[in-house]
Amino acid sequence: MAARGSVLYFCIVEMTQVNWMYNSSLQQFLALFDYGIDFSEKAQIVKDRVANIICALTMKVYRYINRGLFERDKTTFKLMCAMKILILAGMLTTADVDVFLKAGAGVDDRNRPYNWMEQKVWLNIKALSKHKFGNDPTFFFKELPDRISRNESVWRDWIDKNEPEVELVPDYEERIKAEQHIGHFIHLSLIRAFREDRTLLASTMFVSDVLGQEYSAPVTDTIEDLFEESAPNKPVLYLLSAGADPTNSIDEFAKKKRQFPTGKVSMGEEMEKPALEMIKAGF
Repeated sequence: MAARGSVLYFCIVEMTQVNWMYNSSLQQFLALFDYGIDFSEKAQIVKDRVANIICALTMKVYRYINRGLFERDKTTFKLMCAMKILILAGMLTTADVDVFLKAGAGVDDRNRPYNWMEQKVWLNIKALSKHKFGNDPTFFFKELPDRISRNESVWRDWIDKNEPEVELVPDYEERIKAEQHIGHFIHLSLIRAFREDRTLLASTMFVSDVLGQEYSAPVTDTIEDLFEESAPNKPVLYLLSAGADPTNSIDEFAKKKRQFPTGKVSMGEEMEKPALEMIKAGF
């Protein structure tokens, strides 16, 4: 439980390298950690209780952080969490993550044998053929260049598919499925190597396999949910895009809570005294 909490916390911290706006305090995380303990499903057996806390904590952290991320960065956070969880479990290594991120960037091989294949794809293939995944002492894709050479038309057809991430992988489908613990990551690395443009969709499939389908399903946090987590000294901030205006929804909720009308202040205006008093009173 503590190990999972540590992984999630440092994933949150590292998101600040993506955008400084994603800063979160340790106090915020500790509140999420306490929530995982207090509101997770009870169990008589200790290991079941710990498993329930881990599931509740992971979901709570995901939902809390997800609502504060720009859409383009949400998959990055989930992917980071999934990989670090597998590293903690000893299924993946940092070298595996490096080969996924860098692919063939560090390979120097200008002898591209196929005119229909981009140079960077060939370099990615060479990088995969020289990499050992997880704790496997063998090179999983050692024969990949030779297999493409012997079965060129099939591989070319697979690469040109509209959705290669959901198609059977030539020559390697059964072997990938046989890798129960990291087969999904091997498949993700293969898609990233051949079809970089499909990596985002393949990453969503990977996250679903590691964390669960609920982590790839669309989520919407209601005003009621946000209100329950807020406090007079912990307000909710909306970052609005063009055409977005939550005012009506907030007013409707305020009516339900019998706290209507709500105080409204436009940019540059001085807040009226009644509205200021309401804020001071905790409304």
